[in-house]
Amino acid sequence: MSPSRRSRHQQLDDAQPSSPSPEPPPSTIDLHTHTNRSDGVLTPSQLASEAAAAGVRLLAITDHDTLAGYRSLTGPGSAPPAGVQLLSGVEINSITAGLPDLWEGELHVLGLGVRADDEALEDRLSTQRQARRLRFDRTLERLRDLGLPIDAQAAALEHGDEDALGRPTIGRLLMQAGFADSVEDAFRRLLARGQPAYVPRMGMGPVEAIGAIRVAGGLASLAHFAEAPMRVGLLRELKETGLDALEVYYRSFDLPTVAAVAEVASELALVPTGGSDYHGDFGPYAESHARLWVPPEVETKLVERLSNLSASAPS
Repeated sequence: MSPSRRSRHQQLDDAQPSSPSPEPPPSTIDLHTHTNRSDGVLTPSQLASEAAAAGVRLLAITDHDTLAGYRSLTGPGSAPPAGVQLLSGVEINSITAGLPDLWEGELHVLGLGVRADDEALEDRLSTQRQARRLRFDRTLERLRDLGLPIDAQAAALEHGDEDALGRPTIGRLLMQAGFADSVEDAFRRLLARGQPAYVPRMGMGPVEAIGAIRVAGGLASLAHFAEAPMRVGLLRELKETGLDALEVYYRSFDLPTVAAVAEVASELALVPTGGSDYHGDFGPYAESHARLWVPPEVETKLVERLSNLSASAPS
């Protein structure tokens, strides 16, 4: 099965590279992480502390459809660990109804460096979170119909309006109820596309997601898109709508995949980005970080592009 035909969590679960990293770890950059404000396990402060301990110096929290985790570390009386530069970020799982052969009909777009107080972006993200909640509830109904009720476990969840619920959360609830051995097991048998508890996603398309990110001053990067070498035409179209970057250094990419995706990024003049996509279901952050290499020059290119975006923004 190709990387594009495996769920994100399947890819993360078997993310051991097939050959040594091109540079020795530790990587000082991680531009793709998740906290419990969306579908991660760690709190924002726990994630930042573990990343700092692993040697990360530039960290982006890219929770799904929310900036709540980032705000919790940058608000009054709060700060990231010493030596860590925190970059605002968000991940939007966009729907590609016209491209059904893509995995689960989605493209995941990272918004890096967005203005955390941008009202227009927050309105769009709020709508996304409402759609997530509706999908969450429909999945609970589907599981109930399958004789796998997890309503009691779901009722015990603590979450607010700014939190974004997702399928990994349901996978953990299934584990608590004794209906799954792991999140991976829950996805494989129940939650992945084509499985009995799968509910299609609702929300923005990729062009809308890119536009929302760009209007908020951010850089739009297409995440973990191993199909990039076979989809150059699609990427050209997305670049015309504002796509700025491509995630080249992804934890589960082997070296040939990194090289192939990097070549596409270079051909299209897309900024290369990289990150662990850490959620926490398969071990501590240090283990994820040990498998990640993001070259230092990524930061230089990222900062330069963000500076150019800021300079060209309407006053």
